Amino acid sequence: MNNITTIQLEKSVVKELKKNKDYPRQSYNELISNMIKAFKSLKKRNQYNEFLHKIQQQKMKELWCREEDEDWENA
Repeated sequence: MNNITTIQLEKSVVKELKKNKDYPRQSYNELISNMIKAFKSLKKRNQYNEFLHKIQQQKMKELWCREEDEDWENA
């Protein structure tokens, strides 16, 4: 038994896939596999950026939300 399946795509999606081929004879299977790898990499990078942002956010609160700074506003 073969591990190949058929999927239905809108013609507009197929048109976009054709535009994004790296070379004319590239299969849709290879193209979609490359897109999946790129998506996973981007998703992982975004998770890392969100993690760093959360850490930085806490440190910024420590630096900017100090009582000494509030005393200057009332001087």
